[in-house]
Amino acid sequence: MKTIELEKNLLILNAAIQTIQIEARTLQQLADSLDDTSDFTACVTAIAETTGRVVLTGIGKSAIVAQKIVATLNSTGTPAVFLHAADAIHGDLGLIQPQDLVLCLSKSGETPEIKLLAPLVKNFGNPLIAMTANRQSTLAHQADYVLWTPIEAEADPNNLAPTASTTAQMALGDALAVALLTLRGFSSDDFAKFHPGGALGKQLYLRVRDLYLMHGRPVVGPDAPLQTVILEISSKRMGATAVLDEQERLLGIVTDGDLRRMLERQSDFSGVTASDILTTQPKSISPDALAVNALALMRQHSISQLVVMEGDEYLGMMHLHDLIREGLV
Repeated sequence: MKTIELEKNLLILNAAIQTIQIEARTLQQLADSLDDTSDFTACVTAIAETTGRVVLTGIGKSAIVAQKIVATLNSTGTPAVFLHAADAIHGDLGLIQPQDLVLCLSKSGETPEIKLLAPLVKNFGNPLIAMTANRQSTLAHQADYVLWTPIEAEADPNNLAPTASTTAQMALGDALAVALLTLRGFSSDDFAKFHPGGALGKQLYLRVRDLYLMHGRPVVGPDAPLQTVILEISSKRMGATAVLDEQERLLGIVTDGDLRRMLERQSDFSGVTASDILTTQPKSISPDALAVNALALMRQHSISQLVVMEGDEYLGMMHLHDLIREGLV
């Protein structure tokens, strides 16, 4: 029984490894095909200069890949919409506007729906981009630009299931999106505009000032007795309090860790004040800093709080729990 199990596992692993190796070779061939003789740079330029959208269309698995490329283009600043090729020839061609470019994905370039759609797009006067593995296909001959996806074979033993071909389409779509955002100088701030939700978006736009203001401003004077210090730390729930002089200048902070270390050192607390146990030169951060940078600073110094400072002015504190609550940790 163990021999049969081993043979089965070996069969599974070999199939998986072979699939990945075939798709890896396909991607390398795709990269090698992008040179001065290809239409890739002209296609990217045409998309960048259009005042319309990129309408992506396809049939079957290519249609699914087209929808993914639409999402990637939109998220990186290139307006794009999806139009299923079958729907296009049954009433949805009105989605294509005069200034749009149409990008059609088809491995063979000979699918009936695609062969019917291509001349219709040309009659509309819209530029047509073909992403195909067959440069001699009807689609390729109709197109203004041909994005070639060279495919030796699909990954399955029967050379039928779209695997390597869809991998190439996906990668070339990503290459288009990245080339376009590079050409336009698309920045992380631009990216944040299109990704306001989730942890990724928060890394790009959430700032310290968005978090520390939800807390009170923990503060005591240097002569504050120990009981006052403990009550301030407890009531503000920050695990620390700032110590300010009469001119509101920051002298340091007292953390719950400072309190524990004091308890280990001495037994008489009657005369202890904030100035006796404070930590000078605490780690601080600007309110305009990104929250993700605050997290990096906390991790670097193995601390849970940061003092928020604007110049020499103490504004408040932020805690690691704030970042956990926002999903940044």
